[in-house]
Amino acid sequence: MKLYLWDQATRDFCKKFKSYERTPTVLLVTTVNTKTLGGTLALTSMSSSRVFMDYDVQPTIDYFAWLGANPDIVEQVNAEIVTKRCLFECTATINDVVHGSSWYYIACSGCHSKVSKGPTSLICTNNKCENVNVSGVAQYLSKISVYDNGDQAVFVLLGDVGRELTGKPASELVRSYFEANGNEGVNHEAPVPEALISTIGQKHKFCVKVTKHNFSGKTRSLTVTKILPLDTPPATESSEGNETTAASEETFINHVGSAEGSKRSCDGTDLEEAKRLKHGD
Repeated sequence: MKLYLWDQATRDFCKKFKSYERTPTVLLVTTVNTKTLGGTLALTSMSSSRVFMDYDVQPTIDYFAWLGANPDIVEQVNAEIVTKRCLFECTATINDVVHGSSWYYIACSGCHSKVSKGPTSLICTNNKCENVNVSGVAQYLSKISVYDNGDQAVFVLLGDVGRELTGKPASELVRSYFEANGNEGVNHEAPVPEALISTIGQKHKFCVKVTKHNFSGKTRSLTVTKILPLDTPPATESSEGNETTAASEETFINHVGSAEGSKRSCDGTDLEEAKRLKHGD
């Protein structure tokens, strides 16, 4: 892989590098962007990046000691380690809600994978789902544009994370729209709700997941796994297993896919119910 250092990160690197009598072995750079350039994984520093080497901080000291105790490990480095799933936290301000794609999809009420319309009922697209009587429920699949210190990114909000941001489940927002617009057809899509639009300008701490999909060059957005209070201390490695998201990103990538198609072809369980309430049936 390649590491690109810019501005202050470059100055820090040069200063530390020159201060060592021998070439440093361990390099730690915090807060980096992941990209693929020419088929090669590239880590790019940002304005908030910090650079540390061999004996600068305890993590580099520990890793340096571990390398010294395992001299053969350098020859056994597996590139897959670089592209495994990782989590990081960042504080950013919401700049906009991305338009041009739907902000929700119709999911299986059991596993939250997308559903498709069968001859007489809805069908869950997750082969491992054991839910026989599938009912459709609206779930968040929203994209927001965020920024901090001049850097920008697009975050994806899935399932419960969207509710953490807006305070309302997607199913409630969709149902409320069709209750107020009973003359709309079942194939009509609910527009971006005010609950999402009103988050523009808000500042939050996001816990973001990075997987191999983000290194493929095709994925330009990062998935938010949790929205934390601004005063929350940084997460530790042990906290990764305690995260409660609607489903894993891999499940969403495999089963949400063309969610808009399922939303349009859905027999409108939630939507028809909303319309019956509207007309008093």
